[in-house]
Amino acid sequence: MKKINILLLALLILSPFLLAFGNQAKVDFNRFFLDRTMRIDYYHLGDNQQEVIALDKIYDQGLWAGPVKTLIDPFMRGRYCARVYDQATGQLIFARAFDSLFGEYKTTDEALKGIKRTFQETVLIPYPKQKISLAIEVRDKNNNFHQIFSQEIDPASIFIVKEKPEPGVKVFELLKSGPPAQKVDLAFLAEGYTAAEEGKLKQDLDKFVAVFFSQEPYKSLKNKFNIYGVFKPSAESGCDEPGYGQFKQTALGCSFDSLGSDRYLLTDDNRRLRDLASNVPYDALMIMVNHNRYGGGGIYNLYCTFTTDNQWFAYLMLHELGHSFTGLADEYYTSQVAYNEFYPRGIEPVEPNITALLNPKDVKWKKLLTPGIAVPTPWEKEEFDRFDLAYQKVRQELNERIARMKREGAPKDEVTKLETESEKLSLEQGRKVEEFLARSKYAGKVGVFEGAGYASTGLYRPAVDCIMFTKGAKPYCPVCLEAVKQMIKFYSD
Repeated sequence: MKKINILLLALLILSPFLLAFGNQAKVDFNRFFLDRTMRIDYYHLGDNQQEVIALDKIYDQGLWAGPVKTLIDPFMRGRYCARVYDQATGQLIFARAFDSLFGEYKTTDEALKGIKRTFQETVLIPYPKQKISLAIEVRDKNNNFHQIFSQEIDPASIFIVKEKPEPGVKVFELLKSGPPAQKVDLAFLAEGYTAAEEGKLKQDLDKFVAVFFSQEPYKSLKNKFNIYGVFKPSAESGCDEPGYGQFKQTALGCSFDSLGSDRYLLTDDNRRLRDLASNVPYDALMIMVNHNRYGGGGIYNLYCTFTTDNQWFAYLMLHELGHSFTGLADEYYTSQVAYNEFYPRGIEPVEPNITALLNPKDVKWKKLLTPGIAVPTPWEKEEFDRFDLAYQKVRQELNERIARMKREGAPKDEVTKLETESEKLSLEQGRKVEEFLARSKYAGKVGVFEGAGYASTGLYRPAVDCIMFTKGAKPYCPVCLEAVKQMIKFYSD
């Protein structure tokens, strides 16, 4: 009897703490939020050693597209996290992890030299009923979160912007499966299409929606999606190509050569991006760039970009969406990138599809491992590295020659000839890689294969091949596939 009384006493003492934990895990949306979106714009500035956040503007915009049943991020895959606390009680009522362009910039040579840059960023939250405290946190090199910004926000403030969506924007409802809060809402934003190219835009929208639903798990879960096209005509066709000395006036200001990588295609005009996107409810933004050059990018919980007319257009969209929507890491490691120590040695990455293998007996995807497979898993890495690194060197030299010729105004036919040669080599290399990996004794198996996340050693991926590893018409590996399914469920339940 005495033991029972002690147990009851302990429960009474702990009950407030247990209740608080339960409330954080399951937040009542209707108690704290309206079915609208609060857009919080801010500036993120600094270098490799310092970063500062300063609030810009707050907007009241449209219906809330995100989930209402799960308001605390169950994945926490990003390098940053926005947390919202009810000001009156201190309760955590919303949290979402994300990555950012600044987060990538601070790993570049410029940032390491102490060169400071400023980027525009946005946090979207459901519109609070009462005063809140917004906190933004960043991971340190050990992947622990630390707060770098906090500010009280009053949803009744007269300074919250309540402008109507920008005029002159056309919205195409490509698929409507249900209410925004119960579906994954994808928005294709048109970039570099003039008013005269609206017909091509519509064709490209149809093309990429078809590509999207040709791939699992999107194909089997089509009824979980709402899809929109958003079109603001650009003054000129295409996008900026600084390495070629070419600049265009476009709706979103997308540019190749982002962060010093010739094929990295991004926009740093976040305010413009969000203004156009506000015409629809969205969970994920996909910037469709009207261009025939190979290029794209994807940043988790920000956006992905891809060019429309390159021979790898389908791979580009699906690969980059893997980054921006699900938080999948790049699994390749032979291509040149602009980053320094993007994944610190000896630290387990937060992404679900790469590992530092710090504990071989407890691999993060152990439930999906092929029975009896060795950990780590030996594969034909030496031969792969030899022929792929040789190609990467040739590709880089060709790209540099093309860029130099364009800047210097070389004859168009000479440039076209070199571009054709580059595209042919890319296609041949893609086929060679695909055939080589298909012959591997580990093809189709889930293991732990060294070489991932821009590192030849020390990081591992789940499969010999995957759309997150090499170009081509191929599926997500079982580990990536499961991660995508989980994200779809998060947004659509």
